Amino acid sequence: MGLMDFFRRKPPETRSSGAGYTAQVIQARNAFISGASGMAELTATVQGCVSMWESAFAMADCSVQDLLTRRHMALIARSIALRGEVIFHIDGARLVPAFDWEVITRGSEPRAYRLGIPETGGGRSFTALPQEVIHLRTGADLAAPWAGTSPLRRSSLTGDLLQTLESALRDIYQTAPLGSQIIPLPEGSAEDMGELRGQFVGKRGASLVIEGTAQATAAGMNPQLGQKREDLTPDLQRGMMKESLDQARASILLAYGVLPAMANSAATGPVIREGQRHLAQWTLQPLAELLAEECSAKLGMSVQIDCMRPLQAFDTGGKARALGAIIKALAEAKEQGIDPAQALALVDWKGTKTE
Repeated sequence: MGLMDFFRRKPPETRSSGAGYTAQVIQARNAFISGASGMAELTATVQGCVSMWESAFAMADCSVQDLLTRRHMALIARSIALRGEVIFHIDGARLVPAFDWEVITRGSEPRAYRLGIPETGGGRSFTALPQEVIHLRTGADLAAPWAGTSPLRRSSLTGDLLQTLESALRDIYQTAPLGSQIIPLPEGSAEDMGELRGQFVGKRGASLVIEGTAQATAAGMNPQLGQKREDLTPDLQRGMMKESLDQARASILLAYGVLPAMANSAATGPVIREGQRHLAQWTLQPLAELLAEECSAKLGMSVQIDCMRPLQAFDTGGKARALGAIIKALAEAKEQGIDPAQALALVDWKGTKTE
């Protein structure tokens, strides 16, 4: 080792942020090896919520629809619902989605991105600056504010319960001897008993057992007493699987901003409308505002995204009554010589122009 080796600086060590696609694949593989399933996103409950997010964003009004097309909006909603974040590279007059990325931060703010762009012949990677990237994230933690988390990941315990219950029910209906019975019959020859067993044909016929009196006697039972059919169908009511499954589904729906009452078979029109308003107002529109803020900062123009009007997520009758009351109040204010702008300011009304 020479003297100059002491003055040579080691090259900077680069590490993955832990939020990219590769890191998620490694985590999924680790969960598979360790025994955790992590497959709740394959359930119809989760996919139904994701589809609602995707459809709502695809219908949203966007002021830069030539750049943020409906296809882009649908991709954003699905990625946010399943991964908690999404990244698009600004390539001239179009947005290119990234399937994998690594982030270098300074002061908890991204300073550079290593993006992986999907291609048919294999992905390509390159480095991009923060101003060249639209990065939307939700559910960020203080330990990693540059990375988002999906609702399913934030409620992984309930997601695993839902997946476990649905897998258990699938296995029960696939392998359990549903409808099979043990039927006590008088003893006969082996040929007659075999022929009699072959005459029972059904979906679960392989599990059907015909018990003779000789076998019952050998088992220590009196063949003349208590002879009745024994049902082999498992009693799922005692396991309360239906109640547990309903509660798990309701919890996942609530995590995605969907009111569980919408999934009730007895739900009526007003319940569905209120559920749609709740989803649009408290879940989807805030995400749209975050996306609009990010796009406004990166594109250098004011971007407006509205999920409320296209989804009709408002009370039409209530808005009509409110509009009538406002017009009447403004007319009365002018008759009394009161400035309508000052009257609206007293009730904290903003965004309304009066002449």
